[in-house]
Amino acid sequence: MSIIQNIRERGTWIILGFIAAALIAFILQDGIGRNKGGGEFAILGEINGQEINKIDFEQKIQYQLQKYASQGAKREQLLNPLWENEVYTLLISQEAKKIGLAVGDKEIEDVIFGDESPFARPPYDQSYLDPSTGKLKVNELKAQLAKLKKSNKKEEVDQRDNIEKNEIIPAINNRLIGKYINLLTKGVQTPKWLLEKQYAESNSIANINYVYVPFASVPDNNIKVTNDDIAAYLKENSAAYQIEELQRNLSIVNFSATPNSNDSLIAKTNIVSYKEGFKTTTDLSGYLSRAGSETFYDTTFYSKSILQLPNLDSIINTPIGGVYGPYIDGKNFTLTKLVGVKQWPDSSSVRHILLVTNYNGQLVREDSVAKKLMDSIQYAIKNGASFEEMAKKYSDDSRNKDNGGKLETFTQRNQILQNNPQTLQYPQSLLNYVFSNTVGTKGVIKTDLGYQYVEILKQSPRQAVYNLAQLSKPISASTETINAAQSAATKFASSCKDVTTFTANAKQLGKQIIPISGLKGYDFVVPGLGEKREIVKWAFEKNVNDISAPIEVGDNFIVAVINSEDKPGLASVETAKTMRAEEKNIEAIIRDKKKAETLKNKLTGASLETIATNVNSQVLKADSISYVAGVLPGIGNEPKLIGAAFNKSLVNKISSPIVGNNGVFVISVSGLGAVAAQQDINTFKLQQSGSIANSVFNSYKALKKTAKIVDNRTRLF
Repeated sequence: MSIIQNIRERGTWIILGFIAAALIAFILQDGIGRNKGGGEFAILGEINGQEINKIDFEQKIQYQLQKYASQGAKREQLLNPLWENEVYTLLISQEAKKIGLAVGDKEIEDVIFGDESPFARPPYDQSYLDPSTGKLKVNELKAQLAKLKKSNKKEEVDQRDNIEKNEIIPAINNRLIGKYINLLTKGVQTPKWLLEKQYAESNSIANINYVYVPFASVPDNNIKVTNDDIAAYLKENSAAYQIEELQRNLSIVNFSATPNSNDSLIAKTNIVSYKEGFKTTTDLSGYLSRAGSETFYDTTFYSKSILQLPNLDSIINTPIGGVYGPYIDGKNFTLTKLVGVKQWPDSSSVRHILLVTNYNGQLVREDSVAKKLMDSIQYAIKNGASFEEMAKKYSDDSRNKDNGGKLETFTQRNQILQNNPQTLQYPQSLLNYVFSNTVGTKGVIKTDLGYQYVEILKQSPRQAVYNLAQLSKPISASTETINAAQSAATKFASSCKDVTTFTANAKQLGKQIIPISGLKGYDFVVPGLGEKREIVKWAFEKNVNDISAPIEVGDNFIVAVINSEDKPGLASVETAKTMRAEEKNIEAIIRDKKKAETLKNKLTGASLETIATNVNSQVLKADSISYVAGVLPGIGNEPKLIGAAFNKSLVNKISSPIVGNNGVFVISVSGLGAVAAQQDINTFKLQQSGSIANSVFNSYKALKKTAKIVDNRTRLF
């Protein structure tokens, strides 16, 4: 699950007055209102007059960064989703408060200590869950909260505040929002007749014959789409092309600072100087580290099917201890040494008994205690004790202890390091053991987790596997190359005064002009450039026609110009060209409409056969089309055609041309019927209720459109 999904699932944060009062009475009685700050820059935003404090919001970001640090969370990923959650919670909570909904003291206790408790989920699951039952240790949690309530120690006060703001209050808000959404959902009733009709439709099928002429049969070059066409279409379909908030549009040109041929020669000469030392060294890891290699030494052996390397056949045919290269691998020059060759199986099945000494940096049992117990287990099994019974009684691996300790089948792909030992699915020492030894081998392995007693049960046939060491050095641009690119970019920027001169000068230099459309003031990612907040800030601090100084992006220096800005309302013609609706851009939609008019005039005749002949096509057949699917097999999503397929007036009759998403159709319905229901009507009703709940949830968008929202993210971040 992604970081953002986790945040959504865990709810959003805002302190409502009555919730705060209830919470204070329940556990804390102080601390709310800390760090409110003052002045203009303390307010990140307002939602219908209710403020979002910048310092409090920043603390929430930092809390989430710590929580999801192991998943590589970045500030830029969290800031905007957290803002959206703040807005969502405030808007829904405000609506709930209007109708008198609240979370009472008894409910608060249930939220904290019941099934929805935030302490039953990460990061608290190791601390507050009983490992034998998976249930929350309520008494222990209450004691901890009581201790924090009484403490005056700074670290415990900070911990108390963090728990309050980032766990308890969001959980209470989740309960309030849930009550509101549930109230709305229950208020939407489906009449019995409509439910029965929908149920019947869900099981309906149709058989049709049809003639189809795709839009692609008419070359795009034959159809001209003008700006006047786009303006007219925008006027008729304004709802689909609304700009909801201020955005700016840029154009950029690149000045490459990628390594040239001279830089490549220097890099090659450099890596060649390491070849002899790489060949003779007996300390591969140390040598690669001292040489500044982009790769580290992986001691594991891999088959040819796993090794995805250039020149692999030449590498494995090198004598053991020999070095192949240098050769280009991506952006590096690489030397590869054939360290060894073995015969290993591709897969191996094992069972084990695990005694954990260390888990997530926490001591579980002393090493000496685990070693002594493992020796006893090993001795018992050697003398006839049941492996299954020993695993069930002693193994700490709850996933398989009741299954005789059997693990999933290991394959060599389990060993792929991807230049990061943390990506191993199993300890490397275990993987090496199960591939190096034969079926029936039993033994004890020491890993970072603790001790494992392993028995190899089954293996696939053996094949050659290879251990390689790679020394890789980047092909980097020289200072001269970088300075030349920067100088060219600076000269170009100084020669441009506005959009017109920017465009003219770029064309004169033969530079491609790259558009960047729809930048919002709070964006961190610039399409095509990655995380470049400084470019976004520049775009919203300057004015239309302003030219940027050269900005280094990867192996390029870019120069940007602010083309235009879009204010809330109907999109301009140029901006609309960059937007998509119905999975197509506006020019494609208009072009297809024009094609449809041409094709409709050709789809005439007294029979489908005649019509097919007129358009150089054939009569096609589709059976058992589902009413609710909306998909025509082999063609795609065609709801208009599916609707016509269930039109009783078209049974054995020819329809007029139907303009679909992919082309124009003429159909004749050959039969209507139904398939056996896959579920009873009560199950169907529950599914419909779920759809209603989703619709109610999406009503937030309507609240947001009508809300008075002040958003200072552009200025403050």
